[in-house]
Parts: sequence; C-alpha cells; structure tokens
Amino acid sequence: MAQAHADHHDANVYFVPHGSKWPVFASVFLFTTMAGVAFWLNGVHAGKIAFFVGLAGLLGILFKWFADVILESLAGHYNSQVDTSFRMGMVWFIFSEVMFFAAFFGALFYTRQFALPWLGGEGDGAMTNAMLWPEFSSAWPSSGPGQVGGHFQTIPAWGLPLANTLILLTSGATITVAHHALKAGHRKALLFWLGATVALGCLFLYYQAEEYIHAYKELNLTLGSGIYGSTFFMLTGFHGAHVTLGTLMLAIMWLRCAKGHFSKDNHFAFEAVAWYWHFVDVVWLGLFLFVYVL
Repeated sequence: MAQAHADHHDANVYFVPHGSKWPVFASVFLFTTMAGVAFWLNGVHAGKIAFFVGLAGLLGILFKWFADVILESLAGHYNSQVDTSFRMGMVWFIFSEVMFFAAFFGALFYTRQFALPWLGGEGDGAMTNAMLWPEFSSAWPSSGPGQVGGHFQTIPAWGLPLANTLILLTSGATITVAHHALKAGHRKALLFWLGATVALGCLFLYYQAEEYIHAYKELNLTLGSGIYGSTFFMLTGFHGAHVTLGTLMLAIMWLRCAKGHFSKDNHFAFEAVAWYWHFVDVVWLGLFLFVYVL
C-alpha cells in the first residue's frame, strides 16, 4: 500500500501505512494460544506448551506492532482525521468488549432465572424433574442436578472481592488524577498517579490469584464445579485477563510519559487506555454485584 508523504498536518491528507506482516503473525500466534488452552483444559500435555509458546509469540508481535504505531505517531504522520479514526476504533473495540461480557452475564442470568427453576420442576419442567432429578433443588448457587464436581463452597463477597472492588475503584480515581495532571503539564504528578494505578492493578491481580488458590485448594470451587463454577471462573477469569492487559498498557503509558511522548493536547493513546481501564472498573462492579453478592 502506498504511504502518504505530503504535509501530515494537512486535514485533507490521511496517512496510509505500508503493508504490514504483523497481523498475519499475530493471527498465527493467537490461534496457537487458543488451541493450547483448549488442549490444556482437556488434559493434553502439549497444550500447556502450545499455550505459552503462542502467548509469548503474541506478546512479541504486539510489542513490535505497537512500536511501529508509536514511531509513526512520533514522526508526525497522524493528523486530526487519523485521530478521529483511532477514537472511533477504540469506541467500537470497547463496545465489542461490552457485548463479550454481556454474553456471559446473559448466560448467568438465563441459568439462574430459567434453567435452574425448570430443572427444579417449575413450569414445563415438572415431568423432567419428577422422572430424572426428583431430589434436585433449584437454589443458587448450584452445581446442577448431577452434582458435577461435588460439593463446594462459595467465596464470601465481603472479603477479598470487596477489597478488590475498593482497589479498582481507587485505581479509577488515580488514573483520572493522572489524566488531569497530563493535561495540566504536571509531569511528576502524572508519573506518580499513573504509577499508583499500575501498582493497584498489580495488587488486584495478586488478590485474585490468592482467591483462586483458596477456591481450588480449600473450597473445592473449580471450573468443574458445575454451572456455578464454570460461570464464576469464566466471568472473573476473563475480567482478570482484561485487568492484566490493562495493567500492561498502563505500564507502557508510564514509560511513554517518562520519555515525554505526550503533550497537553496530543495524548490519545493515554486517553484510550484510560477509557479501557474505566470499562474494566464498571464490569467489575457488575461482577461483584451479580456473582458475589446476589
């Protein structure tokens, strides 16, 4: 593809980069990562190796890919039209993430409001319940009529989950303060509050790891604990993956801020990460309410 060499500050010029090999390699490593997860969960030893190889390759590709974008930005290739495209792209990306979590929240809602009552004998499920699982109670939490995974205990909402909620809410405040410091040109305050946000993200992940270890070792709450275990770990696990990605992006923003890559008026990369982090905060509030409390 041709590359624009005209005045990049001209509003009528839109920068078109050369063709890139990174999307192809990223697709290959992403497929390797997901295939590794699938094999790993099904007990294939090679799946674990494939997962880490794919993950390492994907991270390396993303590092090179985003490095190219950063260099293009620092070279002054991006004008207001490109900035608008980036903003629209980030908005649609976050919307896709909203729909992603909506699917899992929908599964949780359907299970609790429709599937379990039906299996417990309500409505058209009376015959199914009488013939197959007459002793089944549709109370939530449940591992299902077959008691898949055996007896388990749930994690109390007012322990680590509450602490993690407070941590994420605080991180939402610190990233906002950092953004205001960036727009005001206060570099030291920017680096301090942004660094605090990174630290809070790491603390959240540490406590979530502690929670998972406690669930598996002491509560017998695992991915195999029926419908409750699967929905619990799918929702909290994918959210944890998003926090991990967000923390990594925040750390990269800290390094870019330290190098002086952003100005008061030109810092959309920082804004995009802040939008993403606030999205992660809001999703966790929904998780805390519907997974832990209710």
